[in-house]
Amino acid sequence: MRVLTLAERPDLRDGMLDMEASWPEYIPPEPMVIGWAFDRYPEHQLVVVDSDDTVVARAASVPFGWDGDPASLPDTGWDAVLGMSMLDTSAGRDLTALCALEIAVVPGMQARNMSGRILAAVADNARRHGYRDVVGPVRPSGKHAEPHEPMTGYVARTRDDGLPADPWLRVHVRAGGQILKVCPASMTISGSLAQWRAWTGLPFDTSGPVVVPSALTPVEVNVDHDHAVYVEPNVWVRHPLAERHAS
Repeated sequence: MRVLTLAERPDLRDGMLDMEASWPEYIPPEPMVIGWAFDRYPEHQLVVVDSDDTVVARAASVPFGWDGDPASLPDTGWDAVLGMSMLDTSAGRDLTALCALEIAVVPGMQARNMSGRILAAVADNARRHGYRDVVGPVRPSGKHAEPHEPMTGYVARTRDDGLPADPWLRVHVRAGGQILKVCPASMTISGSLAQWRAWTGLPFDTSGPVVVPSALTPVEVNVDHDHAVYVEPNVWVRHPLAERHAS
C-alpha cells in the first residue's frame, strides 16, 4: 500500500471521489466544497492505493486558524469548519491546525487497521507542513446502533482498560488523540419527504422522530410541512503534533 497526496497524483482525484465508502446516501458530498478543498489544498488530500493503483482509502483535510482553545471549536463542527477554512485562507490568516474532515476505507479493508494507518499518515503530513494540531469532528463508528442515546453519554463510556468503548474513538485515543467535546450539530441535512423516502426506502408518513439506518440520531419528520431534518452530532478530537511554548 502507498499513501499519496493529490498534489503528487492529481490523476487519482476521480478515483478518490468514486471510491466505495460507508457514507449513507442521505449524506451526499458537497461538490463545490470538495472542489474548493481539492483545488486549493491538494497537498492535504491523501489517497491510499494498492499495487494496481486502485484507491482503497482516502483522507480529506483542510487547514484553518485555531487558537488551541477547545471552547472555540464550533458546535456545528463539520459544516462550520469548512467555512472557517475558506475565510481564513481568503483573509491570509495564520493557518495553525489541520482539520481532518473524513477518513474513509473501502468496506472489507477495515480489519487491516487501514483507518489507523491513514490517521497516522494525516498526522505525519500535517507535521511536515508545520501545523501544531490535527483536529477533527469524528463520527463514532458504533453510535448508529444506539440512535436514542445522547452523544455525551455514549462518548463517556470506556472499557476496563480506560479506552473509549467506541471502536473509532478508541483508534484515535490509541494514536494519541484527545477527546475534547461533543459538537452537537456537526452536520445538518434536510430534505423533502420524497427525498428521504428515496434515500432510505422508509415511508416517512408520520411526524416525529424516525430511526434511519446508519444515522447517529433520529431524523425529525414533519408530515404537514413535507420535510425531514437530520442533525448529526460528532466529537471533536485533537491530535497535538508539537509542544506549545509560552511566548
